[in-house]
Amino acid sequence: MKCIIFDLDGTLWDSSENVALSWTDTAKRIGVDKNFTPELLQSGMGKTMTELADMYFPEFSPQRRMELLQLCMDSENEYIWAHGGVLFENEEQTLSALRARNKLYIVSNCQCGYIEAFLHSTGYSGYFDGHMCWGDTRQPKARTIRALIERESCLDPVYVGDTQGDCDASYEAGVPFIHAAYGFGKISTPERVIAVAESFISLSDIL
Repeated sequence: MKCIIFDLDGTLWDSSENVALSWTDTAKRIGVDKNFTPELLQSGMGKTMTELADMYFPEFSPQRRMELLQLCMDSENEYIWAHGGVLFENEEQTLSALRARNKLYIVSNCQCGYIEAFLHSTGYSGYFDGHMCWGDTRQPKARTIRALIERESCLDPVYVGDTQGDCDASYEAGVPFIHAAYGFGKISTPERVIAVAESFISLSDIL
């Protein structure tokens, strides 16, 4: 069976509005003057946690940036667990069809607990065979992809993601890349893309 590895944000859902609410509330609670918007958070999708800390809290020391980011992520996990995000049209139907003939996984640059919150809030646990994230490996996404492939003994893997960072990570990991063009990002290196999904349901035709 083919192993299909999905990115999460912008590929399996859009949680940016709820994450923005959570982060803004957390910032106010700890006395940091920040207003997070969905657009601001979407601009950081695909980046590592260290890059996000530098991007969102540049006025603080590197150590404090990571402390603030961790506080936001902890609150985010709780909020997303309860409130979820916005799913794409025909998503569950497509996942069900794909799961019937493939093994499905998730690899994201997120913190531990976020993928679990996605699976809980959507009820999608039964569609996925496993997952791995930056919080598990503390490594760039390419290495996390390779780590999951090795752990799961994946045969014939492909990676589905929406950003240039996803494309680069897939290429570096030696895995064919499918661009989820319905998501947040655009791809500047189309030669690294083996297929383009213009909608979630079109993944059924590609895969």
